[in-house]
Parts: sequence; C-alpha cells; structure tokens
Amino acid sequence: MTGYADDLALAHRLADAADALSTARFRALDLRVESKPDLTPVSDADTAVEREIRALLATHRPGDGLLGEEYGEQPATGPDGRRWIVDPIDGTKNFVRGVPVWATLIALLEGDRAVLGLVSAPALGRRWWAARGTGAFAGPDLASGAPIRVSGVTTLADASFCYSSLTGWEEAGRLEPVLQIMRDAWRSRAYGDFYGYMLLAEGALDVMVEPELSLWDVAALVPIVTEAGGTFTDLAGRPALAGDGSGELSAIASNGPLHDDILARLGRPAAR
Repeated sequence: MTGYADDLALAHRLADAADALSTARFRALDLRVESKPDLTPVSDADTAVEREIRALLATHRPGDGLLGEEYGEQPATGPDGRRWIVDPIDGTKNFVRGVPVWATLIALLEGDRAVLGLVSAPALGRRWWAARGTGAFAGPDLASGAPIRVSGVTTLADASFCYSSLTGWEEAGRLEPVLQIMRDAWRSRAYGDFYGYMLLAEGALDVMVEPELSLWDVAALVPIVTEAGGTFTDLAGRPALAGDGSGELSAIASNGPLHDDILARLGRPAAR
C-alpha cells in the first residue's frame, strides 16, 4: 500500500463509528428532524455522526483541518495543510423517510486534490474506498475489499446514464440537453446522491451527472471513481474540485470513453 495506508485505516475506523450511530437511528420512531436555513433536512443522526468523527480526528489527526456539512470548517494547524471533508449522512431525505440509500462520506484533501475517499452505506451493507495510486475497492470492510473497475462501454447508445433530479437541471437551465441524453442512451435512471457514482465505479452504469454540489457532497467520490479508471470533471471540463470561484461545484463522472460526448452535450451551466 502507499503512504496513505494509515489514513485509509483511520477512515474505516471513522466509518465504523459513524455506522454504529447512524444505523441505531435509522427508522427510529423518535428520530428528530429539523430544517436548516436552506430548507434541507438535518436529523439528530447527522449531527451525532459528525460530532463523533470530529472527536476521533481531534485525537488521531489533531493537526489536520476539517470541513463538515453540519458544523463548518476547522482550519489545519499542521504544516502540510491537509484537511478531512465529511458529509455525515449523504441522502438525509432518504434517511428520514426510511429509504436505505444513504451513506457517510469521508475524504482527505491535500490542497485541492482529494487523495482518499470512503463511502459507507451500512443500510446497503456496502462500503467503497480508494487512496491515490492504490485502485478502488468495495466490500464490507478494509480486510475483505475487492477491486472495482468502471465499464468499457464506448457509445451512448449502449450506455446506462444516471442523473440527479430533473428539477435541478431545469433550475440550471440545462434540462433539454439532459433529456436528449436520456433519449439517446440505452437506459437512464436517477439513483441519486452518492449511489450513482459508486455504481459507476463498479461498472454497473456508465455516466453520472449533477448540476450543483457542495464540497462535502463530492470530495469522497472523486478518488473512488478515478482510481476505478473513470473520469471526473465539472460541467465546464475543469478538475472536479476546482470550481469556478462561486463556491458551487458540478459533476460529470464517466467511465472515460463517454466523457467528451457528455461534456459537449451539457457544457457550462447556464447563468442564473
């Protein structure tokens, strides 16, 4: 393994702690759910998971920075400026409705580059992970993971296309190009959140696109997709986490051969 072996082992330990908390609250009758200022839901499981991960990182990586969805940013104090990016529960709307497609997302960044990513979906009984230069893996835990690889599909007519909600694409002014891709593709489905990207990394589908993301939504996904052999950019073709200075991110993730076609069809999101 690479120099990220200890970090990867720690990420799995963080995920173990997160899974224990989140699964205990999944479908709990006394689950507490509130609305954040942007009207998205947050449950007591989201906040509990992030607090636990923060406590563990404070113990095991006290010099590293941390950005979490629920409690914001803690700057790095160490000399290398590394920071962990955490989404305690990606797919909170699924979580609060009892849908098992949700996960804890954990990433490690060096500068603007995600060098490690882990996605743990305990209600699905599956975990995905990758570190720079090691390949991507999936399985129940670090010891029993199996390598995963993107598909070899080369034409959209043979491809399975995955997208986020159509309302998001409509708001971005790019609904018609997405609909045309759906018409031209062999199959289209909206699996949503982290799951489409993980199915892409496993070769079960071929393209996943989203018009608007936050860093914690996507940081853990990038190394898994790319280490599985895929390509991951924003809608303007920039590196996935580079952004355009607005703080908003977007995503085109593909198996590689289909990327230029999808990028040409979607292009840069329309100005709002």
